[in-house]
Amino acid sequence: MSAAALVVGALPAQALAAGSGSGGDPADVVPGKGTSTPSLVDGIRDAAKASGSAADAARGHLADKKNRYRIANPGRDLTPVQTLAAGTAETVRLQQKHRGVEVLGGQYVVRMEKKDGKRVVTGTSGKYFTALTTGTTPDVGEELAVRRAVGAVTAQLGAKKLRAEAGKPALTGTARGLVVIPKGPGVLTQHVTVRGVDPATGEPVLCEVYIDAKAGFPVLQYSGIKTFGAPKAQAAAGAATGDAKEGKAPDGGRNPGVQGSGVKYDGTTVELGLFFDTARGEYVMNDHARMWDTSKNVISTWDVRGKDVTEVSGTWPEGIKEFGSKTPQFGKDATESGAVDAHWAAGKVYDYYKKVHGRDSLDGRGMAINSLVGVQYFGMPYVNAFWDGTKMVYGGGDKEFRTLSADLDVVGHEMTHGVVENSANLVYAGQSGALNEAIADYFGNAIAVDAAGMSMDDPDAGLMGGNLCRTKAPRDCAFRDLNDGATTAKNFTGTSFAYDNGGVHLNSTIFSGALWDIREDLGRTLADKIAYKALTEYMTPLDGFTEGRNAVIAAARALQVSGQQLNVVKRSFNAHGIVPNWEQALGVDSDQLLGRLNTADTGVGAGGGWWAAAKSNDDGTEAYSVWAGRTDGSGTPKLISPNDGRFHVNPATDGRTVVWSAYSPAGIDVLSRPLAGGPVKKLYSTPDTVSGVRVEGQVVVLEKMDLFGSRHVGYLRPGDKEPAWVDGGTSDVGSAAPSISHGRIAYAKSYRDGDDYRSGVEVLDLASGTRTLMKQLGQPQAVGRTAITGKHVYWLADENVDDGQVAVRRANLDGSGTVDVSPEKGERALYAFDVTASDDAVTVSAQVPDSRARNESLAKLWQFGADATGATAPARVSCNRGEQIGAAAAGGKQVVWIDGTTGYTDLVTRTRPAGHCG
Repeated sequence: MSAAALVVGALPAQALAAGSGSGGDPADVVPGKGTSTPSLVDGIRDAAKASGSAADAARGHLADKKNRYRIANPGRDLTPVQTLAAGTAETVRLQQKHRGVEVLGGQYVVRMEKKDGKRVVTGTSGKYFTALTTGTTPDVGEELAVRRAVGAVTAQLGAKKLRAEAGKPALTGTARGLVVIPKGPGVLTQHVTVRGVDPATGEPVLCEVYIDAKAGFPVLQYSGIKTFGAPKAQAAAGAATGDAKEGKAPDGGRNPGVQGSGVKYDGTTVELGLFFDTARGEYVMNDHARMWDTSKNVISTWDVRGKDVTEVSGTWPEGIKEFGSKTPQFGKDATESGAVDAHWAAGKVYDYYKKVHGRDSLDGRGMAINSLVGVQYFGMPYVNAFWDGTKMVYGGGDKEFRTLSADLDVVGHEMTHGVVENSANLVYAGQSGALNEAIADYFGNAIAVDAAGMSMDDPDAGLMGGNLCRTKAPRDCAFRDLNDGATTAKNFTGTSFAYDNGGVHLNSTIFSGALWDIREDLGRTLADKIAYKALTEYMTPLDGFTEGRNAVIAAARALQVSGQQLNVVKRSFNAHGIVPNWEQALGVDSDQLLGRLNTADTGVGAGGGWWAAAKSNDDGTEAYSVWAGRTDGSGTPKLISPNDGRFHVNPATDGRTVVWSAYSPAGIDVLSRPLAGGPVKKLYSTPDTVSGVRVEGQVVVLEKMDLFGSRHVGYLRPGDKEPAWVDGGTSDVGSAAPSISHGRIAYAKSYRDGDDYRSGVEVLDLASGTRTLMKQLGQPQAVGRTAITGKHVYWLADENVDDGQVAVRRANLDGSGTVDVSPEKGERALYAFDVTASDDAVTVSAQVPDSRARNESLAKLWQFGADATGATAPARVSCNRGEQIGAAAAGGKQVVWIDGTTGYTDLVTRTRPAGHCG
């Protein structure tokens, strides 16, 4: 799956072109991609029906202008989502449905003016997909879809490590109904929301999964938690006491809100909107005043100290209360917890949107605003913040970082996610997700800079999170800098949705930097109005950088900026490389073996001079097929699997045979076929998730995982109807991450040792049946991937509670000579999650999680010599920008892998390491 383009196919984006519509249409029209409906129409004043609803008038306009929009039946295929009225302006958002089924990201916007009893259409924009022909009758029901979705997320999260404990249920799924993914003729899917806890890390999980409704394979999944990196309002109480000031409603009625104060982290005393709770006998952080004249909802700040992040993500935790104080002057505890900052900042953000843009709260209709402050992570500090679709959640910070609510730009960022969700609703993955993050950063920064009275030319004005550090300077602490002067489209980093939702943070400053430059050059008032208008009236869910540029330019025109000002807007985007066809300039240092795989959640295999990989067609609409080719690039790749509607994924090869998994409604099959040709054989079938398929000669190895996360490695020999499970297949043991070489199988093992569980690595000699447990250097909490050769066993070992570093460990085949190739501690420690090896080299997939989203944060490939020790520095396999995953050793020092640098997923190779990447 292309992370950059998300689900709409190829990357090259359309230019903003002033042209003519059909029949001499005078409109400025930007053609749509993969559709006959334009993505933007501007410069029109077409009469529309003045009576009736704005939505009916909008659909009537689209029906009247069929030659321009090519929408056959707007009244049937477009459902009103939202109408925004501001003065004489009306903005109508319409959701596309294909034969009654919602189309993901298919949203069209119609902008109108209504004045003096007349209504005119001034422009349109969005995505309406005219090429959809897919049927809407699913072969996969909701029950199976939920099972497959939970299994897919469990496998993706749990694949990195096998922990020293028995499997336990961690995730649940909720069916959301049928959705058409708009690729080519369309892909019918079952949408499932998966919630719970990452079984490997304990992080909260909120994942949107789309299961192909014909075969049951997860064709798209991404996180719904938007990171930075409520009960009903109470009734009016009696008169307030102390120094608090009682509020008054505009109509003279009683406003139960009172004014108190508190001290922010920076030492400033600020006013706080409060409420006196007679039952508690305390003033609580419940601000009634701000929305008293509209919805009468409140802005509340809740104490979740002692609560784990898993208890608050996507749910409302039990037993929590608003922060309270016996007097209206909140004390030190409220300051240090971050409550004062959070409550004050939420009011400031509300005021900004109300006063500057006339928007009443995040949804524009006066919704309640809830901030949960002080959450922990398994009793440890949680240094992050997120919007989960209903509320803001702020980590309590640690010794270096203050609570995440202690910086107004962080609060503004998270609350703006709520504004985006209730307007353009940009899908939080790929380019649209990066655009979502960019807009959240822009407005969060704008609110903070203005509140601080900071000049836009201040060197620190573009910092996000710069006030969070307890000891370091802002620049050393900030998560991002919108004014870094360097981030352009050439720095775009391609990645799959498994990491950072396809680069939503990694790539956001490309666009937010352009918006920031516009603000610096045009001034805050005009720039903010342009950005807000573009978001709320022009952008739609699947917009990327080019569509975002077009929206901002069109919004500037609609605000009747001068020609010079419009040129400033265009130059800002040009300076950040957001120009037509910008993606085509992305280069690589690797050799392509198979381009534009357009696949998701599937790996590659290599052996005996051959590679094997799964591929879809160019627009990603076909079920995946397995292909194989020579690792030296010679010859023509050959199709191995049948094109039978099943999803054929996760192939492996030893140079003679290809084995893989095939998904269908009936179950998941393990299949094989000789490279020389011959029939496809079904080796095994199961309703559970299958991964880690490997082959050597007549032996096929696999890993099976059930919905509870229990994992077992098994192997099949010719004639076997069921795998022989290396761990016996019982519930009190577990095994995972298999590898096979020279008649031996290596695997991670979780086993009981007295009253405790331990993790280790075991090798099974198939000829003798001997099992050898590798000697460890300590007591690993978890063990990751394994790789076995004719000389050694390699594996990933996690022994220490740290930031995620793991050791790359090696032992002789008899279990002796255990040594760390790469240590878990120290400057050279890797954040590794995968390993592959040949007799000459071991290659590790590793990333560098840090507070700054950058190319180095993506998974890269690092290579050591087969006999390297911890003193040896690894070489980079490739210097490509973009994610490098699914590595498979192809012999010698050659590695094949899936590379995301071009914005597509390409199968590439290098015969030797690139060395040092400066």
